[in-house]
Amino acid sequence: MTRRSIRENIFLIVFKAEFNNQEEMEEQIRYSISKIEEPEEDPEDLAYIADKSRKVLSMLPALDEKISEISDGWQIGRLGKPELAILRLALYEMLYDEEVPFRVAINEAVELAKKYCNPDASGFINAVLAKVEEP
Repeated sequence: MTRRSIRENIFLIVFKAEFNNQEEMEEQIRYSISKIEEPEEDPEDLAYIADKSRKVLSMLPALDEKISEISDGWQIGRLGKPELAILRLALYEMLYDEEVPFRVAINEAVELAKKYCNPDASGFINAVLAKVEEP
């Protein structure tokens, strides 16, 4: 699987957090992993998707606090669900995942927004993430 495909699958799992409680998310992770159908599917990639999804989900309160801090008055409840999931994943990668370069996390978030959100969302996501200082 490509890194972009892996990230997209993680985003799809993180997106489900808005519709499921914490206890249900483990089942949602397993279900989502079982439904990935890619020709180059690798068990290590699937394990990485599950592990990183769990890590992002475990950090939701801290990520949401940071989103509220940098989003210029946009409260979490006002954000679209796909935009929120993209911001959560990108912030996790920017702040806590040393494997992902800072600018790559922003670029990939913008690309996810172009695919899953309305046309204006990619600019909003880019602007919000640009306010985050590199650690």
